[in-house]
Amino acid sequence: MAHQTVSHAWDAELVPSDLGRTRRPEATCPVEVALAAIGGRWTTLVLRDLMSGPRSFTELADGLPTLSAKVLTERLAGLEQQGLVARRRLGGFPARTEYRLTEAGQLLRPLLVELYRTGEALLAVNPR
Repeated sequence: MAHQTVSHAWDAELVPSDLGRTRRPEATCPVEVALAAIGGRWTTLVLRDLMSGPRSFTELADGLPTLSAKVLTERLAGLEQQGLVARRRLGGFPARTEYRLTEAGQLLRPLLVELYRTGEALLAVNPR
């Protein structure tokens, strides 16, 4: 049986540009980029806490007491590598490190808000 060309009608709201018109996950797909930015356990909570302004490592750790220092360090490093978080060493003794969202990191705010709203709606329909 020969292969036939199948035309695909893209939902213009879900896929408004060619970047998302892929047949498999692509690193350049806007949805994949957004998911990678918030991926990983604890990442959304670290981002949430940084949305209200810069925090020291200790302030972040105190706000998430069951998160290990190792995992917090890994999440912050990953967010910094993606250009979503900036790190700054503060003077004094002991030396402190401050973390803040970059302009790119701030772009995640509406995504986190909508994920929360969607989660609430899903829980209302299908409580756990």
